[in-house]
Amino acid sequence: MSGIHQVEQYGPQERVLHRELAEYGRRRAMDGPYADNLDIDVLIVGAGFGGVYLLHEMRKAGYKTVLYEAGTSFGGTWRWNIYPGARVDSEVPIYELSIPEVWKDWTWSTNYPNYQELQAYFDHADKVLELSKDCAFETCVTGAEFDEKEGKWTVKTVDGRTAKARFMIVAAGFAAKRYIPDFPGLDKFKGTMYHSSFWPPEGVDVRGKRCAVIGTGASGVQIAQEWGPIAGSLHVFQRTPNLAVPMGKRDLSVEEQNKLKPFYPELFAYRERCFGGFCFDLDERYTFDVPKDERERFYQMLWEHGGFAFWLGNFADYLYDNKSNREAYNFWAKKQRARIHDPRKRDLLAPLEPPHPFGVKRPCLEQNYYEQFNRPNVDVVDISLKSGNSIAEFNEKGIKTTDGKQYDFDVIAIATGFDITTGGMTNMGLKSVKGTYLKDEWKRAAYTYLGTTVSGYPNMFHLYGPHGPTLLSNGPTSVEVQGRWIRDAINNCVSQNIKFIDPTEEASKEWKKRINALSDCSLFPTTKSTYMGGSLPGKAFEQVNYAGGLANYKQEIRAKLPKWEGFRVVPNDKAAGKVAPVAA
Repeated sequence: MSGIHQVEQYGPQERVLHRELAEYGRRRAMDGPYADNLDIDVLIVGAGFGGVYLLHEMRKAGYKTVLYEAGTSFGGTWRWNIYPGARVDSEVPIYELSIPEVWKDWTWSTNYPNYQELQAYFDHADKVLELSKDCAFETCVTGAEFDEKEGKWTVKTVDGRTAKARFMIVAAGFAAKRYIPDFPGLDKFKGTMYHSSFWPPEGVDVRGKRCAVIGTGASGVQIAQEWGPIAGSLHVFQRTPNLAVPMGKRDLSVEEQNKLKPFYPELFAYRERCFGGFCFDLDERYTFDVPKDERERFYQMLWEHGGFAFWLGNFADYLYDNKSNREAYNFWAKKQRARIHDPRKRDLLAPLEPPHPFGVKRPCLEQNYYEQFNRPNVDVVDISLKSGNSIAEFNEKGIKTTDGKQYDFDVIAIATGFDITTGGMTNMGLKSVKGTYLKDEWKRAAYTYLGTTVSGYPNMFHLYGPHGPTLLSNGPTSVEVQGRWIRDAINNCVSQNIKFIDPTEEASKEWKKRINALSDCSLFPTTKSTYMGGSLPGKAFEQVNYAGGLANYKQEIRAKLPKWEGFRVVPNDKAAGKVAPVAA
């Protein structure tokens, strides 16, 4: 980061614009999980929901397990996303692990916790499950390769350590690799500038200052809500309007949560039967089978519920039919346009003509986002393709756009998101048994089998990444469905004396066809979005999520496990002193 203003009450700040997780790597200790030349059963990479869940499961199953995490503690995205206003978009208790030891003595202050409370939740999980003893923090994986003869992964870290493991689980999630556009002159800016996911823990003082937010995804929306009331001025640079919906945030009492806890097991089971892993589902009716006045009442009911109800509790056909989708969009636009006073801002933030079908991008949840633009100090800068305007360059004072305007700033938040879904895996130096690297293999298109394995990478599993329900689902629900499958796959390998499993290329191609077929019948392929590979320049435009619903996904992957359908299976053959492959 260049030219940071040092504000006394916020403490001194670095002068570095961080871009990579590897910049945070350091060795905390010389023993335990930090030791060099570890030789273990299972190595997990990532300490978010997926990593915590699988560390708990692997230890219960008796495996010698170590977890590597680039951050300073548990929480995954909630250790990195500490920008102003960072808050979850999924309601608790649905947004938590089903592990009784964790939830039985835990309560929340609100149904949509902020990052501070989520960090405290993970600290609680660490305490009650005693997780830290098997975890190496500030440990960033930079290389990994499987030896078929030995049947083990060799994993290297940025600080030079090496570990060997029979099984490797990548629990990096969908948002591990940050994306900062290659803006000309980015390093020239003399003010304060951070990417939203590398925000300084001490915070940034914006009171009375000239501020900018680049991007209108979840982080951009949340930062704008926080900065609008206190900044001297705020300009939000918008490429695409965010079709945000009301959060419905409210306080939770300890009493009401404790009354509900006897039903938690039922809730956690029910969420796995719903399309998105929440405790509501798409309505069984079609949009135009319902009279208009009844349709309006239904939309209003979803709207008042708040959260993702209007997205994943809507009519059954609205994500598949343009006319049905337009009805939902028209209701959204009517609701949000009424909150914006200025006609120019209204047409940019909530246009009458949809920029894309509603719901084909994951909506953000907002509390008072649109009201910020009624403030005289807050404005939106249109940098859409339609406008013909864009960011031309950064300079010492701020940002210049292609229409010739100069915007001077003291503080800039780069809220441009991530190399979504695949970036976490392609950024850790994974090398296949064919000698190729995943980052090269997936440049044209990503291939997995079942959203849990990758051909050419034996005994490697991943979750909450490409070709699972991922961005179309609630995170904890998805990771538990996939985590149990991974646990059982590893148990089967051990009980059946299997040296390694490796999904075939043919099976991977068929799974890719399945992913595309589920998506192609919907409106998702109409729009470049996080579902369709993200906005990173040069990245493949492709569906990277299973769009058939979580319950169907669970059934599909479970059906492949008993007979190792789609896998090359190589058993241990100690008597012959060699490995003998078995047909799947």
